[in-house]
Amino acid sequence: MTENALIEAARVSKAWPFQEAQKLLKRFPQGKPDGAPVLFETGYGPSGLPHIGTFQEVLRTTLVRRAYEALTGGAPTRLVAFSDDMDGLRKVPDNIPNADVLAANLGKPLSRIPDPFGTHESFAHHNNAMLREFLDRFGFDYEFVSASDRYNSGAFDAALARVLECNQAILDVMLPTLREERRRTYSPVLPVSPTTGVVLQVPVEVIDAASGMIRFTDEDGTVVEQSAFGGKAKLQWKVDWAMRWFALGVDYEMCGKDLTDSVTQSGKIVQVLGGRKPEGLIYELFLDENGEKISKSKGNGLTIDQWLTYGTEESLGFYLFREPKSAKQLHAGVIPKAVDEYWQFRGNLAGQALDKQLGNPVWHLLRANGGGEGAGDTVPVTFSLLLNLVGVLGADATAEQVWSYLGNYVADANPQAHPDLAEMVRAALATNRDFIAPTLQRRAPTENEAAALTDLDTQLAALGGATAEDLQNIVYEIGKNEAYGFENLRDWFKALYETLLGSPQGPRMGSFIALYGVPESRKLIAEALSA
Repeated sequence: MTENALIEAARVSKAWPFQEAQKLLKRFPQGKPDGAPVLFETGYGPSGLPHIGTFQEVLRTTLVRRAYEALTGGAPTRLVAFSDDMDGLRKVPDNIPNADVLAANLGKPLSRIPDPFGTHESFAHHNNAMLREFLDRFGFDYEFVSASDRYNSGAFDAALARVLECNQAILDVMLPTLREERRRTYSPVLPVSPTTGVVLQVPVEVIDAASGMIRFTDEDGTVVEQSAFGGKAKLQWKVDWAMRWFALGVDYEMCGKDLTDSVTQSGKIVQVLGGRKPEGLIYELFLDENGEKISKSKGNGLTIDQWLTYGTEESLGFYLFREPKSAKQLHAGVIPKAVDEYWQFRGNLAGQALDKQLGNPVWHLLRANGGGEGAGDTVPVTFSLLLNLVGVLGADATAEQVWSYLGNYVADANPQAHPDLAEMVRAALATNRDFIAPTLQRRAPTENEAAALTDLDTQLAALGGATAEDLQNIVYEIGKNEAYGFENLRDWFKALYETLLGSPQGPRMGSFIALYGVPESRKLIAEALSA
């Protein structure tokens, strides 16, 4: 594949990262002036523990970044992961230890509140560290930027002066969008109280934009004149977002559907400041298993660590890639399918035509933080089959047991020879322990099911050696035998799953018997017949 062929295919690809990258190509038809890198940004509010919803922005933005680089033949880019840790803490999250520490500091900037975990300089520093640790674990190429660092160091002072200079024009944008009560106290600038350290929501008079001097009434009724520079003030959210775009020169930023109005108003404000609204995608939000919006403060979504306990890194990326404009539930139950579909798409990738490759999620995922190696790789056993195996072995199953059974099915069955499969074994054991084993319950077969199982046992006993496909054919033929009274094959398979595995659904039985072993499978049948 030549670079020109890739560029041509990318320019007509319907894959959403390329569709997003096309926006940037239109923004800079000749490339960014002076060869400057196109700047991508992701935002993070560290008021709660990081969850997959925060991580997915970095991944999806990276996918657009890589698509743009492919589309342009390697134009320079940068990615900034921005933490809004100057924001005042509005409420205490539900899933935080030592909540009294946070309750005593409500209203203060997140970066100036003690860490309730007792491990970092502040609450924000703790949550920022968690986010960075995970992004680093995935190998993302990003630059971490903290709002508190920029405000406190004076790096934002020039942009703040511009906001103060445009104070009335910004009010003209924002006031018509607010309720009457909110209008009376609204100010683009939020001063930090010199007495309490709280971020104040009070009217502010701009005395001198160039020096940053403002006037406001403190919580105790004292009229205060102080500079807005050097971390003594921050901006209202929509103004702050626009200022950040202006100060950093952001060209692309995506966000969730809940920020649609913010995108509109911040886009107007950045134009007031003399900047340009970034390109971007508005994606649908993730829902929990009850169909409710995932919230950092409620902690009702999967954490990053939970996904990686019950799934794999690749499956996480695969799930996040798919259909960003469609709402999807995010809970442990979606993980097994994501694991198997990832490997299905990866196995197909090498044999696809270029246009199909660019539409394959794995093509993008392999390039997110690497060179694209691994197309066509497969694993010898599906995750769903592993889950059925460990389900039969029970909640106390061990990796050693699983690998001993894999020896029936896989050449050179050991973790060192099959590291990807080893990750799947680890995840399958955890999933079985916490979700599957407690729910499995085998039922006794009916009379006709018992007759069919007896036939299956007889045929298995007569086998010398057989492939998974041979075993599957035996299962099929028994299910089609009218003597056993199954209306369709589905009823036969369901009977096998419920009587042998204790589950309403299961794998291809030929593959399972080959993996579990014919003698062990016959023991399962004997147990079912004696129930």
